[in-house]
Amino acid sequence: ESFFRGLVLREETLLVSKRYSLGHMSDLRGSDTASLPGFENLTMGYNKYLRPYFGGMLRGAMQCAGHASSQVFLSPFTLDARLVELLWVPDTYIVESKKSFLHDVTVGNRLIRLFSNGTILYALRITTTVACNMDLSKYPMDTQTCRLQLESWGYDENDVIFTWLRGNDSVHGIEKLRLSQYTVERYYTLVSKTQQETGSYPRLILQFELKRNVLYFILETYVPSTLLVMLSWVSFWITLDSVPARTCIGVTTVLSMTTLMMGSRSSLSKPNCFIKAIDIYLGICFSFVFGALVEYAVAHYSSLQKCAAKGPSNELTKDMEEVNIANILTGYRGKISFTSIEISDDNVNCSDLTMKTHEKIKRVLRNKMHRIISYFTIQNPNNVDHYSKLLFPLFFMLANVFYWVYYLYF
Repeated sequence: ESFFRGLVLREETLLVSKRYSLGHMSDLRGSDTASLPGFENLTMGYNKYLRPYFGGMLRGAMQCAGHASSQVFLSPFTLDARLVELLWVPDTYIVESKKSFLHDVTVGNRLIRLFSNGTILYALRITTTVACNMDLSKYPMDTQTCRLQLESWGYDENDVIFTWLRGNDSVHGIEKLRLSQYTVERYYTLVSKTQQETGSYPRLILQFELKRNVLYFILETYVPSTLLVMLSWVSFWITLDSVPARTCIGVTTVLSMTTLMMGSRSSLSKPNCFIKAIDIYLGICFSFVFGALVEYAVAHYSSLQKCAAKGPSNELTKDMEEVNIANILTGYRGKISFTSIEISDDNVNCSDLTMKTHEKIKRVLRNKMHRIISYFTIQNPNNVDHYSKLLFPLFFMLANVFYWVYYLYF
């Protein structure tokens, strides 16, 4: 009587007979139909292995002989959670659950509440890890959509119906949820069905969108990589003769960028073999850093070539002048006497003085090759650093503009 509040009963003569449908047969006995302690009269014939209203709606009839009047007000009250072993509960499971467990400290975290209309509220506390398929192509500027799905395992839609009592208001606490990398943008509830070989089963879906907090990655990855690129530009203001200084800056920035790229990939799980947005940005930064190192190699090599060109004069100009000495000598028949040189037509072989045809072709091709190479030869190596001071920052700024516009607005 302590569970009933507001109970008023006036009875003179009362005769009650009840008829139960299948699942609530009054002649059921045994351990499978154990009654709830203290509720033997109310749960007599109850079978926990059969769902409520199995075989049809519960039908009961009360026949009164004589005069009787009663008023019963039953307020909801909570029962011992261990009584769940005596009740039928739906076989609900969590779809795509990887790991789950029930809380049982200090006792099993369960709740059983009985209402006046016979409805039973059954609640329990579960911690679960659910798989969520993510598209990380825009990581860390990505927004992920995840689902928490509850479905009936054995009872199809003909046996049980799943529904959200108050729609989105049935879920509490997500507005105040704070995660290390995500912010909950929005969430909504859905009711769905899944078609299996054994039938159609009801399913409840809680779908929510998670937006990643990009500020952490800006401070950890984007800012350091940008500063390394700017550090590589310092070598453009160092003279070409300072080989150790410029080489040290180039190699150090390249190694630092490599370490930064490896650290960014290790922040995610191992099976991330696809290209992400952060990988593209680090690849751009690595290209500029490596390009600054190659720029110094080209400028230094050009300066060495220029110094080597200042040595002995090139004799190609002499080869370009074709002189046919034989034509000069054929005009003279006899002996030509000079002060210290005597040339006679008997001692001169005109065929040896004439340039052969294949030698002419070689010399012409060689001259053309030298002219083509001269077009690509850097005449002033100092101009390489001068143009690099302007082009490297300009192209890096353009790459950043295209990168951020694409991943933030497309």
